[in-house]
Amino acid sequence: MKTRCVIAGGGPAGMMLGFLLARAGIDVVVLEKHADFFRDFRGDTIHPSTLQLMHELGLLDAFLALPHQKIREFRAQIGDAALIVADVSHVPTFSKFLVLMPQWDFLNFLAEEARRYPSFRLLMETTATGLIIEGDVVRGVHADSPDGPVEIRAELVIGADGRSSTVRAAAGLAVRELGSPMDVLWLRLTRRSGDPSQGWGRIDYGKMLVMLDRGDYWQCAYIIRKGAFDALASAGIEAFRAQIAEIAPFLGDRLGELRDWNDVKLLTVTVDRLRKWYRPGLLCIGDAAHAMSPIGGVGINLAVQDAVAAANLLYPGFARGTPTPAVLRAVQRRRTFPMAFIQGLQVAVQNGILGRILNTKTKMKPPLVLRLVAAIPVLRRIPGYVIGVGVRPEHIQTPEVRPT
Repeated sequence: MKTRCVIAGGGPAGMMLGFLLARAGIDVVVLEKHADFFRDFRGDTIHPSTLQLMHELGLLDAFLALPHQKIREFRAQIGDAALIVADVSHVPTFSKFLVLMPQWDFLNFLAEEARRYPSFRLLMETTATGLIIEGDVVRGVHADSPDGPVEIRAELVIGADGRSSTVRAAAGLAVRELGSPMDVLWLRLTRRSGDPSQGWGRIDYGKMLVMLDRGDYWQCAYIIRKGAFDALASAGIEAFRAQIAEIAPFLGDRLGELRDWNDVKLLTVTVDRLRKWYRPGLLCIGDAAHAMSPIGGVGINLAVQDAVAAANLLYPGFARGTPTPAVLRAVQRRRTFPMAFIQGLQVAVQNGILGRILNTKTKMKPPLVLRLVAAIPVLRRIPGYVIGVGVRPEHIQTPEVRPT
């Protein structure tokens, strides 16, 4: 198989880039290793920066017709104090709210829009297993498909296959580890009519529980110290239920839904970045270039921003022939500061706040900075902007080449 661009990974970065290139008339193949996009406990927050892109593409109304919940404020309960810690209702975007939507709905939406263009091909159950390298130049990928091994030659390979990227490993790109003091346990519990309208963060006695309203259930993230899962599992599921009940007593009547550890999903938190995102014929974006902490739920949105920046810079390169290493370098330069700024904030919060919380056993009180943010509404706009828009937001610059 031959194409102009092959993208390994059908996540937010890969699907958005594939859609934008196909929309611009560039022949592109996207490889997704699973048979569908349905995976629970993935990032589900779509931020105003991403909704702005949907607006610029003329797709916002259709996108918001999918089931979702809108969030305008981030709330936290620390000890006995309930606080509003961020407000996104004032961000300078068309949509002044976050959307909670299952990631599979987001990816299916992008795939359906991309299929409108004949230059787009999505190969499901197809996994990149290695690179075709001739001299020092990447010329395509080796992949496993339902019909057996396949060789896909391309002018450019995009590694968008996540934090455990096969592509970046095969390319020999060096990774800088930034570390994390925490891991996350994902679980779901029934949501009932008498529950708080928005749970968000609940912090007390050295425990942290983040709750996302998914309509008829809560998607919950329980924060634990890095590497603590084995000891937690050894204590038994009943002890784990008791920990949740201590921090969120109103959930006590449904914790029996956690029958065993099969109902809990461990996410090992990794924060890292590539020193160099590219080599001739290859570019990494999204988690393959920089794995983000779950703090702020910004991972999807940074990946999408990478994809838009890449499309904006790659399209002229494809129009002239094949994107050169200088073009690939320009993508990294464009996206390095926004990524590094957010990662720096995440690492500061992890090490300076969350690490200390996880080592506390007593009743907790909000720190002064959060008390100030909660008391002075205008201050809530600062974290709201950082979370909702970020640094150097991207905008659609690629054209639409309508099918004839």
